Amino acid sequence: MSRKIYIKTYGCQMNVYDSERMARLMAAHGYDDVDTPGAADLVVLNTCHIREKAAEKVYSELGRLRELRDGPGGNAAMRIAVAGCVAQAEGEAMLERMPEIDIVVGPQAYHRLPELLALRARSEGGVVDTEFPVVSKFDSLPLEANAEAISAFVTIQEGCDKFCTFCVVPYTRGAEVSRPAADVVEECRRRVEAGAREIVLLGQNVNAYRGDAPDGGDWSLGRLIRALAEIDGLDRIRYTTSHPRDMAEDLISAHRDVPQLMPFVHLPVQSGSDRVLAAMNRRHTVSDYLRLIDRLRSARADLALSSDFIVGFPGERDEDFEATLSLVRAVGFAQSFSFKYSSRPGTPGSVMPKQIGEKIKSERLQSLQELLARQMVEYQRASIGRRLSVLFTKPGRHAGQLVGQSAYQQAVHVKTECHRIGDLVDVDIEHAGPHSLAGSIAVKSSITPQSLALAL
Repeated sequence: MSRKIYIKTYGCQMNVYDSERMARLMAAHGYDDVDTPGAADLVVLNTCHIREKAAEKVYSELGRLRELRDGPGGNAAMRIAVAGCVAQAEGEAMLERMPEIDIVVGPQAYHRLPELLALRARSEGGVVDTEFPVVSKFDSLPLEANAEAISAFVTIQEGCDKFCTFCVVPYTRGAEVSRPAADVVEECRRRVEAGAREIVLLGQNVNAYRGDAPDGGDWSLGRLIRALAEIDGLDRIRYTTSHPRDMAEDLISAHRDVPQLMPFVHLPVQSGSDRVLAAMNRRHTVSDYLRLIDRLRSARADLALSSDFIVGFPGERDEDFEATLSLVRAVGFAQSFSFKYSSRPGTPGSVMPKQIGEKIKSERLQSLQELLARQMVEYQRASIGRRLSVLFTKPGRHAGQLVGQSAYQQAVHVKTECHRIGDLVDVDIEHAGPHSLAGSIAVKSSITPQSLALAL
């Protein structure tokens, strides 16, 4: 009789990828996925520690799981595991706060989940593994693709050496590590054989990728992308998230030379003030960022840009925030993410003087988001009348409707009876909303050489 596993994922796309790998790992040990936690023998919360509210959501969910397991008519056999970055950051403290947790495992050790379950069965309390093992977790995980995902995530790089003063990633994910290029190419090839038409390459600083090359030396992200473009059936390649310091010339030229590389770059800048960028330890200036944008747009004129912004960083003055608004106006973003600064324990930013009050942070965030929303609406509206290539990835909410993504990472809704998920088609865009587009399948010309001859 098989056992059941339920995994709930918080946070970034890398956590989504890690959850998928955990599911595959546990499938090899007899665990089948279920959609609800109540019937699961093992519940895994794969957590994010970037913001305080994200961590508190985990503890709220743990309280609900405790009731499912220990309450009247509960599933007493359920094991509860907390994985990911909250687990890495808090470790033993999680067990002290909630002793009903069975396993706490960091993002670099989840390949040991079967061993930890066995260890928990022999112990009287919860077990913790938040080590950074010498052997990469990727060496211990199955490579085979188990899903027919049309757009598939593949992690190629983990960790961060940048030590931005607001960020916990270097402490929860460790130093920058890149997977060998041959392993990445092989996993991508298997994903395509399983039905993927798009690969999204993931990393905390994905453009810092330096993977061992098959013939010695190492490959950059640009070189890896060129190799992936040779895989038959792989129509689209994306990558996220990038750091401005690591945007090398060969990656920029790949946007010019590789048609499979989509014209969309997520390039977080965080602030438009050099003074704040220095306090954040970003190690780039506003001028550096703007020059980089110019180089990218010179390589690919239709490139769509996305970014991340933090408002209310300690010491941010009104003029610093105004500089951020000016940068947004100068660049023009297709979409972006913006947040109030969230103090994370253990980071230098948490002990900096001149912490900004919540009221000011909220006011600044609202102003920034209003500007970013206007830019997004303008970008969306500019698509009306264009013919865009769309990859259908899921059914729509209405009968006969499919939803896909344009090359510029826009959601596109289309009513069609003759296409299916996985098709890559041209769509004439007719309507634009703030978050999605709608259109109709482009009508192919019916003119043949014979009919043209007759007409003449």
